[in-house]
Amino acid sequence: MVSVTSGILREQLLMVYRRMLERYGPQHWWPGESAFEITIGAVLTQAASWGNVEKALCNLKQAGVFSPKALREIPDEDLARLIYPCGYFNAKARKLKSLAHYLGERFDDDLDALTVLDTATLRGELLAVYGIGEETADAIMLYVAQKPSFVIDTYTRRIVQRLGLAPLKDTYSRHQALFMDNLPQETSLFNEYHALLDRHGKETCRKKPLCEGCCLLNLCPTGGAKVSSR
Repeated sequence: MVSVTSGILREQLLMVYRRMLERYGPQHWWPGESAFEITIGAVLTQAASWGNVEKALCNLKQAGVFSPKALREIPDEDLARLIYPCGYFNAKARKLKSLAHYLGERFDDDLDALTVLDTATLRGELLAVYGIGEETADAIMLYVAQKPSFVIDTYTRRIVQRLGLAPLKDTYSRHQALFMDNLPQETSLFNEYHALLDRHGKETCRKKPLCEGCCLLNLCPTGGAKVSSR
């Protein structure tokens, strides 16, 4: 990561946020009609496009398998068939069942109870559930439990790397600390920031970036070098 003081880094990160917000507007994340839908969506979206996740969610709703209790009771093979569109369906069926058992045993299926636990305890418990990694745990923490836990994904890593802000060690925790150590601990800010990074990564900062016209161009050494070389 570039050598800058925390104050300067904070201003850089907030400038990136403001530029994206001005370009794309509020994203209204996470897409989902209930806390339960957001929770299972965070599992289903692992290595899957959101369009395919929506197909799987629709199948679950139509089959009447849309509660933790229903997920616990449905046979594994039937659950895998319903979530087939989002890929890795056998593995994800096991993950959903493990999560459903956790929600039942720990919270009696009351997802509002997730907000009662402190951030460190809830994150530790989620990470202990089969199939719940850091990104999925933080998505549930942020969008369901309403706790300020910044979500790191492929789009975020790509963007901060091109901006010259990536940590020296390419780990999830170091990338997360970049945001959490330098931004106000506000759930609404983390919510919108993550959503905007994903929007920017999909539309502009792609694997082959569309640098000309990018709202972050004059903040981005990678984009600046690419455009000036033409």
